[in-house]
Amino acid sequence: MKPRYQVSRAAVDLIKRFEGYRMKAAQLPDGRWTLGYGHTLTARAGASVSEQDAEALLLYDLITVAHAVNENVYAPLNQNQFDALVCFAFNIGTENFIRSAVLRRLNEGSPLLAACEMEMWRKADFEGERIVVDALVRRRSAEKALFLTPTDGGWVAAPSSVLRPKIDYDAGKLVPSQTPTAITTALDGDKAVALRADGPATAALTGDGFSASEAASAAVSARLEAILPDETVAPAPMRVAAPVQDLVLPEPPAPVAAPAAPSPFIYANPEPPGPIIAPFELTPEEPVAETAFSPPPVAEPAEPVVTETPAAPEPELFEAARTPAEPSLFNLGGFSTSGAIELGPQDVAMAPVQPHAFGGISLLVSLGLLGLALFGGGILWNLSVGANEGLSPIRMFGWGASVIGMICFATSAYLLMRRLGDPEPQDED
Repeated sequence: MKPRYQVSRAAVDLIKRFEGYRMKAAQLPDGRWTLGYGHTLTARAGASVSEQDAEALLLYDLITVAHAVNENVYAPLNQNQFDALVCFAFNIGTENFIRSAVLRRLNEGSPLLAACEMEMWRKADFEGERIVVDALVRRRSAEKALFLTPTDGGWVAAPSSVLRPKIDYDAGKLVPSQTPTAITTALDGDKAVALRADGPATAALTGDGFSASEAASAAVSARLEAILPDETVAPAPMRVAAPVQDLVLPEPPAPVAAPAAPSPFIYANPEPPGPIIAPFELTPEEPVAETAFSPPPVAEPAEPVVTETPAAPEPELFEAARTPAEPSLFNLGGFSTSGAIELGPQDVAMAPVQPHAFGGISLLVSLGLLGLALFGGGILWNLSVGANEGLSPIRMFGWGASVIGMICFATSAYLLMRRLGDPEPQDED
């Protein structure tokens, strides 16, 4: 059976030290009332309590907290650990304690990690923002120290000469990124307000004054005014070398003319030793002479000439009769091997084409007959072997011969039909 712990005096003193004693009831910003050592359950307006009664109310409030710790922690604890957990749960609330990583680490069997997780609860909503509060940092440190204190008084030795500490970069999250704010809470008066240690009361709790950003801006402005007194500094007069009316601006340099293009006009002196003589001015009566750059007139050809320069000589597709006068010129209907196409009346009709030689047809027929022979031979080979051989290499040889014969026959038939059906047969190489 899991043992049930009771709150000891160490937990009560730790809570009293950080909660503070309030004799008269004060109203909280959310409308509730507080009295004694943070008691809110039965506090009301106008109530007052002595220190003994305030401690009794604290013990009454701790009954619920101790019950929540006993019911939700399944790992074995000692008295100091239980007291630290009760102080921690009383401060953050039992609902937050049940959902916190501290309880999860404890039930995992990692008490040291649970103690480190306590330090994560160090922020509070103050002046409309969530900031790190110095009082909460100190309270978490005290609870962590109580949690890690052994009950038998025996501390584990860790001599510096043997275990020299090194920096732990994984614990960087334990260092707050902003400076903790010093907060004080007055225990007198009819309102429970939090005050900065060096500033006015907050506007969120009192309802008047400036906001946090406005107060910070005013403080910075006051500091700047103290460092830099507000003195009206007359602007220094602009110094000029001479009055504006006496200034003599230098004449701008003459623009450098870009080199002119060669003019088609004739100069009086082609190579003048001095300045260049301007060209003659033309009048409407004077004819404009042609310049040296004018291209010569192109005469219209009597007959159109079409020039074609092939990238590579095309194979001769047609045959034509060679003329005795030009033995080296192959002319077929106006087409010449010299690269020019001469279209004339005498070349309108194409030269007669010699009948196509049917030497290639016999080759195709031979290829088809060979294919039929291979196909038939492969079939007869497989029939002679028998069906009991299965897919043996002998039968595969027969099937391969049949397939090759079929391919040869189909190829020869296709080429033969294409050759016979071509209206303009081509010469074979």
